[in-house]
Amino acid sequence: MTLNLSTGGARVTRPEPAKPPAVRRRRRRPSPVRIALLTLLFAVMTVPVYLLLVNSFKSQQDIQDSPFSLPFARISLEYLEAAIHSPQYNVLKSYGFTLLLVVAVDILCILFAGPAAYVIARSLKRRTQILLLFFLAGTFIPSAALIVPLIYVLRAIGLGNTVTGLILHDVAMTLPVSIFLFVGFIRTVPRDIDHAAAIDGAGRFRTYWQVIFPLTRPAVITVLILNSIGIWNDFISPQILLSPGSGTYTVTTAIYAGISQYSTDMTKVFPNLLLAVAPVIIFFVYMQRHIISGLTVGALKG
Repeated sequence: MTLNLSTGGARVTRPEPAKPPAVRRRRRRPSPVRIALLTLLFAVMTVPVYLLLVNSFKSQQDIQDSPFSLPFARISLEYLEAAIHSPQYNVLKSYGFTLLLVVAVDILCILFAGPAAYVIARSLKRRTQILLLFFLAGTFIPSAALIVPLIYVLRAIGLGNTVTGLILHDVAMTLPVSIFLFVGFIRTVPRDIDHAAAIDGAGRFRTYWQVIFPLTRPAVITVLILNSIGIWNDFISPQILLSPGSGTYTVTTAIYAGISQYSTDMTKVFPNLLLAVAPVIIFFVYMQRHIISGLTVGALKG
């Protein structure tokens, strides 16, 4: 009802009829080509995992005769137990050293990549952008191509065939991608936060570690996950930088040393491979949502 003040009376008006809701668009069915490609990708990713899982509990004859089958009556845990209790090149014994290597590299990478990315992200100078391109260029260089000159450099500074040399190498290899991810995320943080911290008397070092760094939690988690999986699966670097005579083995080098002489005995190959990749698969499945959120949040302007 509305009032008509010019005539002094009240005039009742009917409300306008509500417009019918818009007809929802029908969901488009995925094309057959897309379904075929996704099915092919799913098979490529899952079939090797399935073969590794089922053949870790079968005998040599069952593996050779029917690698894809799952004979429930003949499945045994003895082969997996033999791999766990093997006195020679036990994969489980290399878990500790590999985990120590992962933790050390992750800590050093965060300490170096974070402040460097903060300076690059907050600076408008051309030289800092060139520095970012310099770091990005490192992602296009295969690590295997740097192994031979790296050996000479480590020997020249007295770090050849040492764990310290391997850690420094892994830190240098993980810095380019880590800096790139940090820069993309820090650029989404408003500069007003830096100005407020400066007004409170905080310097750039304190501003980063006490104000900016807690806000970069998604990027930190993404960097830690990607670096941890890469270091855990790395074979070339520890195999060459740590000679077999050192007696120090990562998970991948322990597998190579343990099953190279039993390459035709599948009851030793599959259980050891399962013990090596199981932690990585579980870790990735549990943390994959953090990887996706960390990679996408830096691509958005907030």
